[in-house]
Amino acid sequence: MSQVLALKYRPKRFEHLIGQSTVSQTLSLALDSNRLSHAYLLSGLRGSGKTSTARILAKSFLCDNGPTSSPCETCFNCQSANDSKHLDIIEMDAASNRGIDDIKDLIEHMKYKPSSGRFKVFIIDEIHMLTTQAFNALLKTLEEPPEFVKFILATTDPLKLPATILSRTQHFRFNKIPQKDIVAHLIHILNLETISFEQDALEILARSGQGSLRDTLTMLDQAIIFSKGNVSVSAVVSMLGLVDPKILDTIFMNILKDKDLHDSIEVLNSFEPALIIDEMTLYLKDKMLKQDTMFSTLIYDRYFRILGEAKQLLYINSDGEFVLLLTLLKMQEANKLKTIDAILNEVNKIEIKDEIITPVIQPKENIIEQNDTPIIQDIQETVVEDENITKYKTVTKLIYEKNYDLGECFEKSFQFVSFENNTLLIASVADDTCRKILMKSFAHIRTICEDIYGDDIDIDFNKIKNTKPDTKPDVAKEKVVEQIKEEVIEQVVENEQEYQPETIMEEPTQIENDVSSCMESTIAIPQDMITDAQKEYQIEDIEHSEMFQNAKELFKPTKIVVTSKG
Repeated sequence: MSQVLALKYRPKRFEHLIGQSTVSQTLSLALDSNRLSHAYLLSGLRGSGKTSTARILAKSFLCDNGPTSSPCETCFNCQSANDSKHLDIIEMDAASNRGIDDIKDLIEHMKYKPSSGRFKVFIIDEIHMLTTQAFNALLKTLEEPPEFVKFILATTDPLKLPATILSRTQHFRFNKIPQKDIVAHLIHILNLETISFEQDALEILARSGQGSLRDTLTMLDQAIIFSKGNVSVSAVVSMLGLVDPKILDTIFMNILKDKDLHDSIEVLNSFEPALIIDEMTLYLKDKMLKQDTMFSTLIYDRYFRILGEAKQLLYINSDGEFVLLLTLLKMQEANKLKTIDAILNEVNKIEIKDEIITPVIQPKENIIEQNDTPIIQDIQETVVEDENITKYKTVTKLIYEKNYDLGECFEKSFQFVSFENNTLLIASVADDTCRKILMKSFAHIRTICEDIYGDDIDIDFNKIKNTKPDTKPDVAKEKVVEQIKEEVIEQVVENEQEYQPETIMEEPTQIENDVSSCMESTIAIPQDMITDAQKEYQIEDIEHSEMFQNAKELFKPTKIVVTSKG
């Protein structure tokens, strides 16, 4: 008669236990040195070997050569224990016999000595399921049982046990069985069964078993039947409803190469979104453990964060297909983000040019209004703007809309230079504070620039020294001012000699101060000293004189008034 693999290959000796070397070694040494306790508590994950260990320990107690860590397997006690027929090994399921009456019956059995062995062994499985009254009834007996009684308790949840029970037992904690140990055991079983297999398929089974050997062997039984005696990857993933690793390879290759994901999403729509997220996480974990060079540590970190956010969205019942699509697109976008170190390296490679970019200005024509008093209208400056400068202003506006502080730093620190051959050249005068803000948000700035100038734009920087206002006097400017003053005085003297000796002109110092501060400048000539023809000639001569033009270019006044004293 066929037998399931979990029962057929159940461990019979301590050395056959899989992944529990600490427990088996401790119990073996205790048996060989005859340092035995009256009560043992075995706790751990389901399918980790608790019940098997309890039966091996009971057999070791009753073997004719015992107590020993290596039962002979030939004596009557060993054979009866292996067949689960020994009268002195009493197994009780606390999940179905959990009341105080069941514990009273158990206590009643302890009054009688063993029938054939040296000990009477009580194995109580799922001990945490007992009621509070049953635990209380067991306390005294568990603390001081008869010399021929041994208790072996097993549970998957030791935290539910009362502290009074825990303090009366030796506690052995069973670990989660490592995946490599499970795979090795599966290979051993399949070789004994003469069944062909693919090792990748066994790794998928072991991973799906989540550290439980019994669960893994159950799935292996199912896989042997489903694959018709050839355990392959395709058969296992189809049986378990998982995503084929080849599909995941294709998806991640498309993500890394920034290819279209439409076909990949169509394939994944036949799976549950939560399952796909879990499979992608396990896939990346496996690649990380194998140190696959296709992914960097930074990419692993970004991908795991994105997958974690996707799990949270699914937890709040978001649309599964949309979450999956959003996750894949975010992973694709994560490849384009630059690290802070990379941005700093780019900035440091920019050559420093000692130049200051000044806008090109074109003054309007001078306008003279004829009123009672002749007035020369304001001289306005306009910046020559082309289409690229307009785009640059749009970029600045969009950055302000995204973050005002970022827009302020961008406008203050960057100046438009040119846009040629898809390269946007910007002059940078950023200080330390603005530089940190701009570096932190560089990805957003670049995205906005690509939206305005085009996706294939390159951004280049000319790092220029931030010129601070010099507190020292401008010697060159002072020389020019002095020269203008001298020319003004000479011109006034000439005018006095040519027209009237009594002509009066305001001090050059007042002209300089008034013009430079955009105030009115007044040049006055007594009205009664000259004729009307001389008046018109004098105003026109002053306006077109070389001295007047030099003063206007130097001080750039916004308003100039020429009056006559009467």
